[in-house]
Amino acid sequence: MSGGGSDRIPLVDLGAQRASIEPELTEAVERVVSRGDFILGCEVAVFESEFAAYCDVAHAVGVDSGTSGLELALLALGVGPGDEVITAANTFVATALAISHSGAKPVLVDVDPVTYNIDVELIEAAISPQTKAIVPVHLYGHPADMDPILDVARQHGLKVLEDASQAHGARYKGGRVGSMGDAAVFSLYPSKNLGALGDAGVVVTDDEDLATQLAKMRNYGSTDKYRHDFRGYNRRLDTIHASVLLAKLPYLDDWNSRRRDHAATYESALSRFDDRLKLPSAAAYAEPVYYVYVIEVDERDALRAHMDDAGISTIIHYPTPIHLQPAYADLGLEPGTFPVTESAARRILSLPMYPELGERETSAVIAATSEFLEDLENVGSDQTANP
Repeated sequence: MSGGGSDRIPLVDLGAQRASIEPELTEAVERVVSRGDFILGCEVAVFESEFAAYCDVAHAVGVDSGTSGLELALLALGVGPGDEVITAANTFVATALAISHSGAKPVLVDVDPVTYNIDVELIEAAISPQTKAIVPVHLYGHPADMDPILDVARQHGLKVLEDASQAHGARYKGGRVGSMGDAAVFSLYPSKNLGALGDAGVVVTDDEDLATQLAKMRNYGSTDKYRHDFRGYNRRLDTIHASVLLAKLPYLDDWNSRRRDHAATYESALSRFDDRLKLPSAAAYAEPVYYVYVIEVDERDALRAHMDDAGISTIIHYPTPIHLQPAYADLGLEPGTFPVTESAARRILSLPMYPELGERETSAVIAATSEFLEDLENVGSDQTANP
């Protein structure tokens, strides 16, 4: 298989998902186009209701991106200038950016080496008199350990905003991710487990007053046309996106189940390399949904080049931690501050993961990975035999 051929295996194949439900998607978009209610049309409210029910919460508010959802939710929870918000060092930069744009300071905490989520044992030491909230991130589709987080938040009077942008449908101790904090945010970016046709997001909560405030904030501070109760924003979920999300939502649990099946296939075939390769591990409390399938290996860059030569796409989630990004140089955090996060950044690699992966694709990924690791073992054996 050549690296540039038509048989190349993508990291994510959005076309395969579209093809599997194309009639429903076409009908959904055409319905909105024929009516012409592109902004806050009827599908937005229907999607909000159905997604709230899916998450086992009372309310959902659609917005134009997951980042907007995080920012608006923080503001609605009373976070602002002078406050501090604790979150995981190992996350996409949008989590920190939302905190910054609310006027608060992100306070980063290192992560658990097994789940890659915030290390709950380190949270209390990060709390200061300025701390207003905790934003646990359910990274890679694996739930954070919410009970200890909620306990420490209650003890210190802090708000909890779940960043569930990568965990649509995941469960923690049987409950849906997104149903435990004061509110939760899901990105609906096209590649997510539930994705729109472009940028989109949704905030969920059981707090009716918070939901009402968010609905105003996303729409110029208004619920009545041309009456503006405060200086709001234009952060609305488009009707076409909502119609597509409604068409996809009934398939989400099945798609997540297939992701878990693919993860099990990878694990079954690659676990024999456990001395060189770290595979994802689900905590006892978790039912993950494998937004991405992240492995760790010392020879990460060489493996990535090998996979590329084999026609297999991979990516690094994420190569540079937030505290080492130029945008956050003002935090003054040097290399070595978060050893688990930094070690992961040097070693992690995401393999292809999407519901429509077939046996050809998973077999090719397994074969290429195995070939690379077997070559490493052979080199090691040769060096031992000929010191």
